[in-house]
Order: sequence, then C-alpha cells, then structure tokens
Amino acid sequence: MVIMAGTVMLAYYFEYTDTFTVNVQGFFCHDSAYRKPYPGPEDSSAVPPVLLYSLAAGVPVLVIIVGETAVFCLQLATRDFENQEKTILTGDCCYINPLVRRTVRFLGIYTFGLFATDIFVNAGQVVTGNLAPHFLALCKPNYTALGCQQYTQFISGEEACTGNPDLIMRARKTFPSKEAALSVYAAMYLTMYITNTIKAKGTRLAKPVLCLGLMCLAFLTGLNRVAEYRNHWSDVIAGFLVGISIAVFLVVCVVNNFKGRQPENDHIHTDNLAQMPTISIPRVESPLEKVTSVQVSRIQPIENGQEENSQGTSFKDCLARLFSWIMGLSHCEHLQLRQ
Repeated sequence: MVIMAGTVMLAYYFEYTDTFTVNVQGFFCHDSAYRKPYPGPEDSSAVPPVLLYSLAAGVPVLVIIVGETAVFCLQLATRDFENQEKTILTGDCCYINPLVRRTVRFLGIYTFGLFATDIFVNAGQVVTGNLAPHFLALCKPNYTALGCQQYTQFISGEEACTGNPDLIMRARKTFPSKEAALSVYAAMYLTMYITNTIKAKGTRLAKPVLCLGLMCLAFLTGLNRVAEYRNHWSDVIAGFLVGISIAVFLVVCVVNNFKGRQPENDHIHTDNLAQMPTISIPRVESPLEKVTSVQVSRIQPIENGQEENSQGTSFKDCLARLFSWIMGLSHCEHLQLRQ
C-alpha cells in the first residue's frame, strides 16, 4: 500500500503540477517536421482521453473479475477445488478466499503498472521535450524578428514563441506517446491474462481472436495519433515499447504468469521432510556377497606357485568367475568350466 501510494503521488506530480520542468528544445526555421496543422484540442480526437482512460481502467477490471469468477466456479463444478487452496490464513485471524485473493492481486498489479507506465511516459516527455508535429502552428514564431532568412537557422529559447503558453507546453511533451503506451499496456496485460488463465475446451480459436482484437485496438490508437498529427512515428513506437515492456515484466516476474499460490499442505509436507532428522543405518552384508566371497576364496591356482602370465588365460578366468557367480555353479563345475 505504501508503494502504491507513492506511485500515485509521483504520477500526480508529473501530470498536474509544474514540479518537473520541461526541457525547452529548439527548432529550425520553417522546419517541415513541425509545420503540420493544429488538429484541435484532445477532446476533439477520434480517441479522446476520456474514452481511452475509461477503457484502460474499466475493461481489464471487468475481464479479470469475470475470468476469476468463472475459473473458481469451474473448479467447484469439476471437484478440482479439493486440490486447490480453500482459504489463506492471514494474521492468525482472517481467512481469505482464493477468489478474492487472486482478483485483488491481479487488479492491484495492473493498477500499479498503469501508474508506472504514466510515470515512465511523463518522465520521458519532461526530459526530452520533443516537439509535436503541429508545434509551429501553436508557437507562432515571428520569423522576421528572429531573422529566419535561411531554413538552416536554429532557433532556441522560449521567447521565440508568441502563442498560448499552455498549448505550447503541451506541444513540447510528445515523446513517448502516452496514449500509445497506456493502450498497449492494457491490451498486453489482458492478452497474457487470457492466454495463461483461461484453459477451457473450445477456446482454441476464441482466445486468439480476442487477444488479437485487443492488440489491434491498441495499434489503431497509435495510428490515430500519427494520422491526426498529434505524435510522430517515433513517439508512438517508443510508447508501444514502454507499455509492452512494463506489462511483460509485471506478468512474468511479479505475478508469475498468473499461476495460483501453492497449497499450504505442500509447504508443510516439504518443511517436515526437510526438518526430519536423519538416521544412520549400519551396513548389512548381503547373502549374495557372502556366497561370492566364499566362491572366490575357493578358487585358487590349480598348482601351487603357478602364475598365469598370458592375457588370454586371465580373460578366461574372469569369464569363468562371472558365469559361475551368475549361474550359481558349484566349485567342481566351475573348475570344469575353467578348464
């Protein structure tokens, strides 16, 4: 809760205060990259911020709640609930149902990632101060006073602009694209949740269609930003990379691919085995070893003082001992086999 509160406060300072100063980036006179027409306020966009933020905050919450409830009911119906954790003991007084625990966990991690994405994006915009494609339309520089006789002349400083300061400041914060980052983060998180959690029969085609549909909506959001001259291609691509990276990191490293918690019985059984004292048992000689030792002691050279020097005779003696031990031959039969 402390980490979540700190993340929300940092996102608030980035978004609604001027605590962090935006880098003032210069431009060349009559630069064609920043001479696009002004598309109007953000509310007039085909994907307004209210719609984007509502979908990014509401759709994942709805999908995760419905998905966890369906999985929980399916476990109860198939009697697989006996193999799962029923309750979680917390503080020796509170019992939390696994449905509530998983839902709160996945939604909490998603909310944290949403604010983390906003912080990363705002930090990049403040540090870079990249200009929007319609920057010159809002800046309205006085080219005569600035002495812009050549296109290669570089203009720097806030005094070069004569337009609305608030609109100019927004036009300096485009890299990376916040809309692209938030949309692709929500789509990627939901895609990985649906893929790893829903494993019912008959969903082999439904899951890919749903996941590709979510990714397509995020991709179209980025295209709309470029088509309306609100962001450059580099801004949208950077936003996609930020959103995908945060979503993949949280799913793989934090929630462990949406896997459930290991039952407490398994932990107790493992701990008991690990803490069990070891008992040293004395070695008992096998009857087969006794018989083998007796047979080997009886096998002596046929003549006293005679040694077998040839390699072939030694190999035959080893074969004879092996067959006599395997077949359980007597001493006389062994000597015959050896001869």
